[in-house]
Amino acid sequence: MTLLPQFSSGYAPVEHGELFYEVAGQGHPLLLIHAGVADLRMWDDQFAAFAERFRVIRYDTRGYGMSRTEATSFSNRQDVADLLRHLGVERAHVIGVSRGGQIAVDFTLEHPERVSALIPTAAGLSGYEHQPAEAEAALNRTFEEMEAAWEAKDWERLTDLEVRVWADGPGQPEGRAPAAVREKVRAMCLNNYRSQTVEPTPRPMDPPAIGRLSEITAPTLVLIGDLDEPACLVIADLMAAGIAGARKVVFPEVAHMIPMEVPEAFNRVVLRFLEAA
Repeated sequence: MTLLPQFSSGYAPVEHGELFYEVAGQGHPLLLIHAGVADLRMWDDQFAAFAERFRVIRYDTRGYGMSRTEATSFSNRQDVADLLRHLGVERAHVIGVSRGGQIAVDFTLEHPERVSALIPTAAGLSGYEHQPAEAEAALNRTFEEMEAAWEAKDWERLTDLEVRVWADGPGQPEGRAPAAVREKVRAMCLNNYRSQTVEPTPRPMDPPAIGRLSEITAPTLVLIGDLDEPACLVIADLMAAGIAGARKVVFPEVAHMIPMEVPEAFNRVVLRFLEAA
């Protein structure tokens, strides 16, 4: 990692905690926010590539990876603001995947002056409540199994289920995703469950993003894989329709972890968009 241009790493102080981060490259800042089944390592195929054109920042969100926290309430939006302030960044392009996509959208709404471009990828959306169709019964059972494994602290079982849903895709054959992707998701997810023993409580944004998408004015690119779970597919459509000027790109035969599953295609689409933005 030290071979990357202008590489640095460290801990940024936040409310009752510290966020571990890595920075590389020069140019306009580009912030990468990882998914809820990952840590900053999910961006390995983007970090160096994007650092050729941008000052790239990736970090472990609170409760994940190498970040540290007390058992406290906190705001993910404020954590992002504090991280950027620590690094002397006033304005950045922001990419977030899954839970990280929800954080990216919420941060954009709370701090619009700090986001120059927004790329929610397989993103969540605060305030959205999915109404499952009958065809989603099997997926609902899987989510119930995940909840039971969480309550039992059966991290191995929970991680297996997470890999099936988020790497392979719901309803897809086990092992559909490349083995390297499945094993990396497994390693990151299991490490989070085993190493992060303190459970901080996130403070939701009020009002949530679901009714505020029209407030977003930053150039926006919505990315989704067509094998993703139904709620993410609906959310991608809501964002594309609700954010003025937003573009949507669908990756065929790809599930939730787009930057990991098809990194070259993901990087190409993102860089083309950011060049225009």
